[in-house]
Amino acid sequence: MKTIKLLTVTIALMGLIATGCKSMNKTQKGAVIGAAGGGAIGAVIGKAAGNTAMGAIIGAAVGGATGAVIGHKMDKQAEEMKKVLGDAEVRRVGEGIVIDFKEKVLFGFDRSDLGASAATNLDKLINVLNKYPDTDIKILGHTDNKGTAEYNQGLSERRANSVSGYLRNHGINSGRISTKGMGENDPIASNDTEEGRSQNRRVEFVITANEKMKADAKKEAGQ
Repeated sequence: MKTIKLLTVTIALMGLIATGCKSMNKTQKGAVIGAAGGGAIGAVIGKAAGNTAMGAIIGAAVGGATGAVIGHKMDKQAEEMKKVLGDAEVRRVGEGIVIDFKEKVLFGFDRSDLGASAATNLDKLINVLNKYPDTDIKILGHTDNKGTAEYNQGLSERRANSVSGYLRNHGINSGRISTKGMGENDPIASNDTEEGRSQNRRVEFVITANEKMKADAKKEAGQ
């Protein structure tokens, strides 16, 4: 029965990812994700969907009424980010937030040191992150497929670490931050065109609830 339930929920989650969950409210989304067991299935779903950021959010989800409370808190945070982060895409996904900075906003081509515009953009993000300390921040570095896979992996890791270092040096608690270099392995567009490659050269921030927010949300939901 457990296997059947896991398979059923997996299929449901795959559909949820593919459709963008537009037809479900936050409580319904939270209940479906919660039924899957959060972290136990999140990595599998994320890998199957080819989207590491989505997998991280599903893996951190708690679901149910508690997840709905977290979703409401993330709504407020995301709206503030959208107002101040003009050079980044901010998306509310499940119980978390994904922020997508294109390469040219933070780095020069084929470089891992932060560029001239990076400080301005990251400072705006830091101001919001400091207002909401009960979140975890995962930084994902990405590249296109030009060059060797080994080189691209190293570049993506160096870029994620550069951003992480900047956040740490400007007041973000290091305990909130984790990094991962994805290299060329998680494209969001075709690498067959320059336009597609430029979209794949990016750094993503995945914002999820930490244990304190989850505990507070559980109390607020009356669970």
